[in-house]
Amino acid sequence: MTPSTDIATDLAPTGALRASINLGNPVLAQGTAAQPSGVTVAIARELGARLDLPVELVCFDAARKSFEAMTAGEADICFLAIEPAREAEVAFTAPYVVIEGVFAVPAGAAAQTPADVDQAGVRIGVKRGSAYDLYLARTLQHATVVRGEEGVDVFLAEGLDVAAGIRQPMTTFVQAHPDMRLIEDRFMQIQQAVGTTKGRHPDTVAFLRAVVEDLKASGFVSEALLASGQADAMVAPPA
Repeated sequence: MTPSTDIATDLAPTGALRASINLGNPVLAQGTAAQPSGVTVAIARELGARLDLPVELVCFDAARKSFEAMTAGEADICFLAIEPAREAEVAFTAPYVVIEGVFAVPAGAAAQTPADVDQAGVRIGVKRGSAYDLYLARTLQHATVVRGEEGVDVFLAEGLDVAAGIRQPMTTFVQAHPDMRLIEDRFMQIQQAVGTTKGRHPDTVAFLRAVVEDLKASGFVSEALLASGQADAMVAPPA
């Protein structure tokens, strides 16, 4: 394959680079479906510029919907956490951002560490299809996952024992609910990466991986995070 034309044709057969954007993750994307912004939008547009392709942003409110758009052929690239349940169908780059998954519990709860949460009878509210849903379903030995449109919403609605989520919005949730507290130690590290379908040519996947490494090393990712108000998000280390 030639570096530009053939990769562009392989990655974007419709002639436009269709990027699946998850507005449900406020660290990675903000705004509305009509006017999205954030680091994922910036990366999508930079990929389009490097391939001389127009970019179409296809927005969703949950990671599972973004994943489904990829597998249904409605998007060419996605911005999702690397998880075994997804890797069967998605070829990922190395991560560009690392996010922490944390638990929130009632202020008087006995649990002090993530390990304390994994007890028989404990019910944990999660956002259905999120990276932490997949991770907890795979790793919990005793506690039970309860899924909803948002982890904190199902936690409140069903009177659960624990809410799980991304550190930044979970911190905001706890600040708004003085009867809650965070378990400060993370229960997982969420590796956010660019993905495309497994059927792409190896040169196309290699191109995506190389661009992500360049965007990390050049400061592009850190600048995009800062510009979108996410300065406390961590740029992933070099692959």
